[in-house]
Amino acid sequence: MDIVDAQVHLWSSGLPSNASHIQVTSFLPSDALALMDEAGVAAAVIHPPGWDPASLELAVAAVEKHPGRFAIMGSVPLTDPDSWAALSTWRETPGMLGLRFTFLSDPNRALLHAGELEPLWAEAERLGLPVAMLATDSLAVLDGVATRFPRLKLTIDHLGGRGGLTTLKDHDAFTHMPALLHLARHPNVAVKATGAPGYSAQPYPFAIMQSCIQQVVQAFGPERVFWGTDITKMPCSWRECVTMFTEAMTWSSPSDLDWIMGRGICQWWGWSRDGGHESSEA
Repeated sequence: MDIVDAQVHLWSSGLPSNASHIQVTSFLPSDALALMDEAGVAAAVIHPPGWDPASLELAVAAVEKHPGRFAIMGSVPLTDPDSWAALSTWRETPGMLGLRFTFLSDPNRALLHAGELEPLWAEAERLGLPVAMLATDSLAVLDGVATRFPRLKLTIDHLGGRGGLTTLKDHDAFTHMPALLHLARHPNVAVKATGAPGYSAQPYPFAIMQSCIQQVVQAFGPERVFWGTDITKMPCSWRECVTMFTEAMTWSSPSDLDWIMGRGICQWWGWSRDGGHESSEA
């Protein structure tokens, strides 16, 4: 079973603007690979962070130097519709799989709620570009997006929560669960089970988080729930992020884990890991 991390951030300069990340001026591909090898993680999808203007360049270099070990989810400025024209050649960038946006604050959240992003969703659907998003307060709005664009593959980040942008823990961090589980009826919606340890006030193996993940897997199925870490925010090692799923979650079958730990994300986002792309069509 190849283990693929659905979300990591790499950067070469500047402190993270999100204080929940480790406050170091760089976290390079070499740093990540050393920890991945130690943890038994075969590959990871890079989400270039906004605090480092050179983060996309760093990600592309990582893909080119380590084919099959890194891929990328990029972004365009949502406030600049002219920039959306770049989507027509989006996957010509080495390792680029699709798009990732955050909708936790304005102006992005306001644009989403006002329907201003409909042309972007239509173009991404036409081009077969999957979209991931951090959008806790907008899950009901995304229900409508999933309905109107049934061939657009949407992925909800961080179990539908706020990731490192909340101090709430355990059940208090998951009051959005009914809205998240409601999205499971859409076959074009999946969930990244990323960053789970960071939501917990409990020690490893984070039992309350396991119960939340179990609910999500039961609703969406293992083919649409993707393991990952957002490792630079985690209160535990990369290896413990792995074994929380592969050893502690005794309710998961080997087949379920094969999907959750890597097979599902590669299929959903169309990553063949041979230096090319597979179709991400459902």
